Amino acid sequence: MLHEYRDEITHLKQANARFAKIFERHNELDGQISNIDAGRAHMDHLELERLKKEKLRLKDEAYAIILDYKKSQG
Repeated sequence: MLHEYRDEITHLKQANARFAKIFERHNELDGQISNIDAGRAHMDHLELERLKKEKLRLKDEAYAIILDYKKSQG
């Protein structure tokens, strides 16, 4: 997720509990979705779409935190 911000992500995971929680949940969802897409797990189509939307929302939230952090660093 947002690989171009690797340094910022590393810092924020340690310094910002909310960001760390978002990042962890995003990775959990990514794993679940990957397993479903690969056929290793099964889920109702509507539930899968809900997971994908939650993952996207978390990514957007994490991105906003990263941008705020970058702005604060000048």
